[in-house]
Amino acid sequence: MIRAPVIDLPFGRDTSPTDRTPILDSWNPQQYHRYADERLRPAADLVARIPLEAPAIVYDLGCGSGKAVPLLAARFPAARVTGVDSSPAMLAAAREALPGLTFIEGDLAAWSAPAPADLLFSNAALHWLDDHPRLFPRLMAQLKPGGVLAVQMPRNHDQPSHQAMLAAAEAGPWRTRLGPLLRPSPVGLPAVYYDLLRALAARLDIWETTYLHELSGENPVAEWTKGTALKPLLDTLEGDERRAFEAAYRARVAEAYPPAASGRTLFPFRRLFLIAEARA
Repeated sequence: MIRAPVIDLPFGRDTSPTDRTPILDSWNPQQYHRYADERLRPAADLVARIPLEAPAIVYDLGCGSGKAVPLLAARFPAARVTGVDSSPAMLAAAREALPGLTFIEGDLAAWSAPAPADLLFSNAALHWLDDHPRLFPRLMAQLKPGGVLAVQMPRNHDQPSHQAMLAAAEAGPWRTRLGPLLRPSPVGLPAVYYDLLRALAARLDIWETTYLHELSGENPVAEWTKGTALKPLLDTLEGDERRAFEAAYRARVAEAYPPAASGRTLFPFRRLFLIAEARA
């Protein structure tokens, strides 16, 4: 069992970007896409639940390499769908793969739609931003009356895949440098988002799903997180220190997620979904 340290970084704390916000402008699309199908499934589930018939203006916030944009374009063929992301590497991959679609660079912490939108969609992106009590009402204010905010965020941070990062970060000489990047609880309980949005939404639907991913390869859970949550920590370190930290993390994860009798590794992953319709 992994015993991670208890760190006092409460959900929703208003922090300076220099204090805790990870540097996310050097994403590795190849590493992220190792599990592209598994990562895309929640996006498809969220798109299927959006209660709009024919939105005209749609934004995919934190679009990454654009994998969810074709889902939105197929569901809403008459819409003008725009992907927004802060990573030049991910946007380059999106533009290469989807040359007929529109992608723009923007920091979601400050970005605003140039005009009220029919749909603001975000799959696995907003958990990177702090101060959700300000963020989510600000997004709701960018919708047309009857417009929809549709969001999916990972809420797996209390599981060994993520707790091992805290434990490994606290256990080595890199502790001081990695400490400001640790984010033990970036996503609140479902009730937190109900309280944030209930007064702003005409209709509000919040649910959670735990996906049981069946992964192959050596220590695949470590490979999964290396493309996402582990990356800002690795990018902070160099050389032997980086290798030592990654080895410490991988050892903890391998113990927590051993292969099943089939030879595959089962990886439960919980995600929070919300759909909020703006008041008319």
